[in-house]
Amino acid sequence: MINLRFLLAGAALCYAGQSASLLAQDAADTARIIDEGMNRSQVQQSAHELLDQIGQRLTNSPNMRRAEAWATAEMQALGLDNVHKEGFEFGRGWEMMSSDVRMVAPRALELSAIPVAWTPGTNGTIEAEIIVAPISEVAHFEAYRGKLAGKIVLYSLPGTGDEPTSAAFSRLTSAEIGKLDEYAVPQHDPQDIARYAKRREFALQLDDFLASEGAVAWVKKSYRDGNLLHGSGYTYKAGKSPKLPGIEIAAEDYRRLARLARTGPAPRLSINSNVRFVDDDTKAYNILGEIRGTDPAAGYVMAGAHFDSWAAGDGAVDNGAGSITVLEAARILKQMGVRPRRTIRFALWSGEEQGLLGSLAYVRQHLVSRAGEDAVAADSLADEWRNLYPITPKPGYSQLKAYFNMDNGSGKFRGIHAEGNAAAEPLLRKWMAPFADMGASTVVAGKTGGTDHVYLQAIGLPGYQFIQDPLDYFARLHHTNIDTFDHLRTDDLRQASVVMAGMLLAAANDKDTIAPMPLPQKPLDTDPFEYDYPED
Repeated sequence: MINLRFLLAGAALCYAGQSASLLAQDAADTARIIDEGMNRSQVQQSAHELLDQIGQRLTNSPNMRRAEAWATAEMQALGLDNVHKEGFEFGRGWEMMSSDVRMVAPRALELSAIPVAWTPGTNGTIEAEIIVAPISEVAHFEAYRGKLAGKIVLYSLPGTGDEPTSAAFSRLTSAEIGKLDEYAVPQHDPQDIARYAKRREFALQLDDFLASEGAVAWVKKSYRDGNLLHGSGYTYKAGKSPKLPGIEIAAEDYRRLARLARTGPAPRLSINSNVRFVDDDTKAYNILGEIRGTDPAAGYVMAGAHFDSWAAGDGAVDNGAGSITVLEAARILKQMGVRPRRTIRFALWSGEEQGLLGSLAYVRQHLVSRAGEDAVAADSLADEWRNLYPITPKPGYSQLKAYFNMDNGSGKFRGIHAEGNAAAEPLLRKWMAPFADMGASTVVAGKTGGTDHVYLQAIGLPGYQFIQDPLDYFARLHHTNIDTFDHLRTDDLRQASVVMAGMLLAAANDKDTIAPMPLPQKPLDTDPFEYDYPED
């Protein structure tokens, strides 16, 4: 007769032994990750190669092509499997060779200025009188008819300055992190799509109006003080390029020009914008590589960051920092020789700055389709895609078990957003727990947006963004001309790389996986009784 009690006791001892062995292996892996990432980090050298030697990475620009080749070679040198590029239709390439903007009257003065991305050049130097003509919507056009011929039009409101009253650099306090731990009630307004479309179309409507009135160039004011420049523009689609050269002038210089124009005589500017469009390849490219898992049926986990940047600086904190961290996490795990159960995939996204286009392309290619998506114009897809229903999963939908994104500068990881998925919090805490002494310990309920996990969340899959110390990311670096290597916090990047590598390995090996949210269905209007102004 078999004694069932002894059998059960033996099974329990065996399971306990296996669990203890797994825990010991997890602890050993964590120790090795920390040792490799802290003592033999490559983040500084990789950042130097990407930022100092290559520099800005405007989507589809020649510099971006150089960066794509560099990243592909880096992944191959690390020994990642299945390294490849995945293309998606984007539009025109563009690059700035040189720029010179000066006030020539009433006195000579060199101005801080930059061409706006995807605007044409001046084809030599142009010189003209300015006119300050604040325009923010089509309804304002009528006020300036017949007044703009031969002028350089300054269309931003000058404002009065925003001298800072607090330190630009900061780290998160426990109280500030605690404020993120709050579930945000979803809000749905069907009119949002129309509002986004209206804002997107206005740039070309304004350019068309100014050109039709005989203006020779337009100028906008930098949206930050401190002599910071951005040069961001969104008219990258073939056949939808502006007619006039566009320039951004530093806020302090812009306001000086406006004051002089108010008292008269109006200043004269000379502008030489030496830029060019590049149309040999209209596709942008995501770059992917992986550490292949031992169980093909177990799915994959993934880490990513956007690789593209704006052209004013070198794209250091936005988002060279995230890209370098993803590559360093891959290096750490490859150096350890890990053989994870699930495949670990690494992604560098393109076209994020134009609407998360690279991650959207991945989602559409591998994970889901949405009703009517093929009929939506390419330049409005990013706005409209999340509002198309029903959603149809593709065969690869259930294979993605977790995605971790980095895109908030070079500050250290302090935790992670659970994106309103309470069921995900226990596993996220478990995977992050070994790094509490490094400052990364908090899982918060709150959502965060504006970066490449968004489209995964929009289809019910577990995509998450880390909480990072803000440092001076939004205060002065985000999208600006001073976004360069010197503003990276490389010690923080070492910590981030270690935490990312640890989270990936834990998620790849855990017997449990995060339960996905329900497949989203079309939501109801949160406020069906709301009235809108006719122009909205």
